[in-house]
Amino acid sequence: MRIPDYPFAGVEKWSSVDAYFAKLLAPADAGLDATLLANAKAGLPEHDVSATQGKMLALFIRMLQASRVLEIGTLGGYSTIWMARELKPEGQITTIEADKYRAQVAAKNIQNAGVSARVNLHIGPALEVLPTLEGPFDLIFIDADKKNNPHYLHWALRLSRIGTVIIADNIVRGGAVIDSDSKDDNVQGVREFLRMLSNNPRLDATAIQTVGEKGWDGFAMAVVKSE
Repeated sequence: MRIPDYPFAGVEKWSSVDAYFAKLLAPADAGLDATLLANAKAGLPEHDVSATQGKMLALFIRMLQASRVLEIGTLGGYSTIWMARELKPEGQITTIEADKYRAQVAAKNIQNAGVSARVNLHIGPALEVLPTLEGPFDLIFIDADKKNNPHYLHWALRLSRIGTVIIADNIVRGGAVIDSDSKDDNVQGVREFLRMLSNNPRLDATAIQTVGEKGWDGFAMAVVKSE
């Protein structure tokens, strides 16, 4: 069992349910399993999405028939590979990783998974890379340092179109999201991000809390509804 980001009583049972769902709906895959093993050997933190969450991202891409995807936060490329596999042959996922070492691990994983032709990996702080990109993207997945989520949303909107789906991971943070007095910059970044989702007339959004092998967390999802 992975070490959950936000462990609570019951996490072992939650993990067992995740494993049950994954066995049925997102079964073991040699390429993805090798990616997680490589990440562990490289000492990367276990912040990857779960298998069922990776499958969810892949299904979103299929439902949207997305051909251009933006990922903010690559880590070791696990979620990148899930999404890249679902793209059409001519599709591209642009992914950004601030840490050079993690990006090197991700690049090797992406190559070993056979999806390098569909992945454009940028190395550098996202807030430096994002102004160099050209939109629009069909789906944008935000999964980097949460303190900068408000800035990432700003750029997501600039790089979107009507119908673009924006997904942000880790927005519950073990329940800390409801603590308005939190001293954690990541919590405050998520809170401001959610406030922006609520107040922006261009967006229609929701948020879902989840339990599972990652503990108690959740994600937000928004659709761009106007220019």
